[in-house]
Amino acid sequence: MSDEEPSRYDRLSRQATPGPRNSLMHWPETRHPLRVTLNFIVVWIARYSPSLKLKNWLLRRLGANVGVGVAWALTATPDVFWPDLITVEDDAIVGYDATILCHEYLQNEFRTGEVVIGERAMIGAGAIILPGVHVGADAQVAANSLVDQDVPEGATVAGVPAEVVDRPNDGEDSEEE
Repeated sequence: MSDEEPSRYDRLSRQATPGPRNSLMHWPETRHPLRVTLNFIVVWIARYSPSLKLKNWLLRRLGANVGVGVAWALTATPDVFWPDLITVEDDAIVGYDATILCHEYLQNEFRTGEVVIGERAMIGAGAIILPGVHVGADAQVAANSLVDQDVPEGATVAGVPAEVVDRPNDGEDSEEE
């Protein structure tokens, strides 16, 4: 991702929620309960289906932008409230039990943000991608990582929170002199 591109925090849409309790108590006011119920059922079927074609077809029906050749491993979980804010580009892999979130409910507000997984990117098993994150093409997210910021193209990130542990060779080799 370029330095000029806004951070994930800048890309999030923020909505205040009324009332004395936390924003999650007001979820039916943010997304229609029937829509969430339908999304949940379809996502549940997609999570446990071994058919990659069926998973992609189902997620596209929910509004997710799923490219050609995308592979969702068993129990990979796209956002149930806002699957329409997910873009997974061609030949990307979303690993076993990985979660892609496009929303977060806080005490006094909820936030939504589009998540983009670039071409040929790989999201490892158990990884969590937070709302508004963009994962660049050919990037890799290690298993069980928490991704709270953009991942540059070709980079490998790992940890909680995820940090860059490897970048592609940019053609400048400091060992040669």
